[in-house]
Amino acid sequence: MRLAYGENENMTRPILDSRRKAVMSAVAAFPGGRECAAAHLGLDLKQFDNKLYENTGHRPLTDEQVRQLERVGGTSFLPDYVSGLYGGVFVPMPDDTPLDNLDLYQRSLVTDVAEGRVDLIIAKALADGRLDEAELGDIIAAHRAHIAARHAEVGAVITLHRKNPGNQEQQ
Repeated sequence: MRLAYGENENMTRPILDSRRKAVMSAVAAFPGGRECAAAHLGLDLKQFDNKLYENTGHRPLTDEQVRQLERVGGTSFLPDYVSGLYGGVFVPMPDDTPLDNLDLYQRSLVTDVAEGRVDLIIAKALADGRLDEAELGDIIAAHRAHIAARHAEVGAVITLHRKNPGNQEQQ
């Protein structure tokens, strides 16, 4: 499996080309691994493995089960995969947490770094004048991370500076 940079610049993230790989990655990222993931879903390990490995006669883990695992694990492999099928990017909405201008500045820096990473990958890929499939995949993965960072940045600006209809002071 080819690796590319994900949202966290210190980690590599697999480029997933099947639902099964997305689910396997979500389980691998679950704190405590397969055993804890099975317990979290209320399944014994054998049942869980049959679903995880899509053994004959067993239904795979449902999208809802995978979502439960990903919420605990802090990952988004399945929505990233599905969004990629449609040529899109999964961008979670920012949490409704207290924000200030320092948070906005930090998000802006993350966006700038992600954009720079895209440009760097493109520059290296074009050194020989052509893009191969691996380079194309790296560019697309970095571009998706950049767009996700920018979306989170814009969402935070909106959240911080939105007029609150119930608050007369801001109107």
